[in-house]
Amino acid sequence: MISISLTSTAEYALRAMSQMAINDQESPVKANELARQTGVPLHYLWKIMHKLVTAGLVSSAKGHGGGFHLAKPMERICFLDILEVAGYQSKPEGCVYGWGECRNDVPCPMHHTWSALNDSFVAWARKTTLASVRDQKKNIRKIRGRPKA
Repeated sequence: MISISLTSTAEYALRAMSQMAINDQESPVKANELARQTGVPLHYLWKIMHKLVTAGLVSSAKGHGGGFHLAKPMERICFLDILEVAGYQSKPEGCVYGWGECRNDVPCPMHHTWSALNDSFVAWARKTTLASVRDQKKNIRKIRGRPKA
C-alpha cells in the first residue's frame, strides 16, 4: 500500500475529527478523553482544536458538561476542510524534483504525473466526509487507550 505523507498536525486533526464522528456527538467530548482515544498529545490537541473551532468545524463549551462538538453535520465536513485547517495546501509549493517552482508550461520530469496524483488526492479529500467514517463504525476496532503504532 502507498502511504500519503501528511504533517503531524494534519494527521492529528483527521484523527480528532474522525474520532468525534465515531463518538457520534452523543455528548461533548473532553480534550483529555479525545487525546486518549486518538493518541494525540494533549498539548498538541489543544492547539489543533483551537484551529478547528476558529475555522467553524468544531464548537466548544467550557465548564461542567463542556467539551467539543462538531459544528456542522458530518455530511458537510469533508477531509479537505480538515486538512486545509491543518495547513495542507492543495496546490503544493515547490517542485517534487527539487527545481523550485514547477508549472505546466515549464514542468519538471515528474510534474504531470505528480500533479495527477495530487489532483486525485484532493478530489478524494473533497468528496470524503466524516459521515463516511461514522458509517464504517461497525468495522472499526475498539480503541483501548493509545492506539498501537
